[in-house]
Amino acid sequence: MNKLFIFVPLMTLLAGCGRPQAPVVQVPAPVQTISVTRWSDRTELFMEYPPLVVGSKGRAAVHFTSMGSFEAVSEGRVTIELKKESQVVQSFETEGPSSPGIFGVDIEPRQAGRYLLVVSLHAPHLEDNHELGEATVYDKPDEASVSDEAPQEETIPFLKEQQWTLDFATEPAAEREMRESLRVSGEVRPRSGGEADVAAPISGRISASTAMPLVGQIVSQGQPVAALIPPTPMAGDLPTLELALADAQGELEIARHNRERVDRLLEVGAIPAWRQHHAQVAEAQAAASVKAATARLDQSRATREADGVENSESLFLVRAPISGVVTNVLATSGKNVGQGETLLHIVAVDRVYLVASVPEAVAHRMAQLTGAEIELPGAARVVPARQLVSVSRWIDPNSRTLGVIYEVDNAERHLAIGQTLSVRLFLSQASKALAVPEWAIIDDGGRPVAFVQVAGESFARRPVRLGARASGYVQVLEGIRPGERIVTKGAYLIRLAALSPQIPAHGHVH
Repeated sequence: MNKLFIFVPLMTLLAGCGRPQAPVVQVPAPVQTISVTRWSDRTELFMEYPPLVVGSKGRAAVHFTSMGSFEAVSEGRVTIELKKESQVVQSFETEGPSSPGIFGVDIEPRQAGRYLLVVSLHAPHLEDNHELGEATVYDKPDEASVSDEAPQEETIPFLKEQQWTLDFATEPAAEREMRESLRVSGEVRPRSGGEADVAAPISGRISASTAMPLVGQIVSQGQPVAALIPPTPMAGDLPTLELALADAQGELEIARHNRERVDRLLEVGAIPAWRQHHAQVAEAQAAASVKAATARLDQSRATREADGVENSESLFLVRAPISGVVTNVLATSGKNVGQGETLLHIVAVDRVYLVASVPEAVAHRMAQLTGAEIELPGAARVVPARQLVSVSRWIDPNSRTLGVIYEVDNAERHLAIGQTLSVRLFLSQASKALAVPEWAIIDDGGRPVAFVQVAGESFARRPVRLGARASGYVQVLEGIRPGERIVTKGAYLIRLAALSPQIPAHGHVH
């Protein structure tokens, strides 16, 4: 049994010795590179380049990102300068990127030494310079070394090619004015004096000559919103109205002839001047009677025919008493309405009331109220509520809440009557505190975290402890230091990249 045990491995070894040996492939050591990241108000520079050696040509991959859009710089000229005592010793440049955002610049130093390394971008409407500090040019390759310090914290790779094509942005964490606050629900309601019922001032029929506004339409104060055809007192007695018109026309004819005769007698001095004045007054009264009789007859015909009225003088225009939005229309063209009957309802929306519902458990804190702001649903901005109207001292028995009313300027129509939204009530005076945008904080396994850009393509996950919130920003008590660049757009994408087991392939052109 022992012999067999020894024999089998021996035969396997001999069989392997009889086969040709596979060639040994020499894998080249990875090229060491130096990477540097700098930010300015205009651009972000992320550059990777090999150690600088005299007579050795290396290629620097210079990544430029526009800080206005966080997109790749797609055109321009990049210059890399080696300076000593403010004088340019050697300069290298390239015209246009090899791919959007990435400029490949060949560097071949001529003289060893220590230099100030400066990278410049010259693009249409975008000029920027980045001083990268001291760089060493070595005499021989074996002298060059790249410090391989262990990173202070674990980082997540997220390439520039990914940042440029996705919704991505960063901003430095800075101090802002923050206040202690309470977030509650609120409702938009009409302000006092901001509602009006438009009623019919007389009985009549609504004419189609003036279109009535639709629900949701904005109307201005004094704008005609309806036209009424007044009813004739004798709608069925058409012959009587025609006879009255004929009598008035006859009286006018007689008055006109009498005035002409008086004019002739006055010219020859046969009568006093006051007789002419009496004749002129009588003619004017007769003309007014004809006009009134004609109007009554036209009104009667319009009522009998149930048609529009061409003569606008016979219409009674109803005008909007306030400016606002029409919320209800209770009448239509052609409808007969009585005096005082409501035609439509208008609500003013230029200024509105915001009623915040405060739970009774914290109602006692309203004595500390210093202000409020409204969080618009689906929007990053907030609307300040500056004018406090009242703080109720009555708890609603159904909702167990106390009402706090603010008057809000709504000239831009951000708020709609009846809309429910979130309100942040401030309970302290403003003080300086480190803060970041609220949307930069994401939930990661039940804990709030932010992502910090520690280098051009490296990000660190930072658990944070949060404090007060105001105007779309949240106070950071722990986890972030002032000046660190926080990912404000795309944080969730970096979280997904951290969960992926694959390391993305690098698409840089060197």
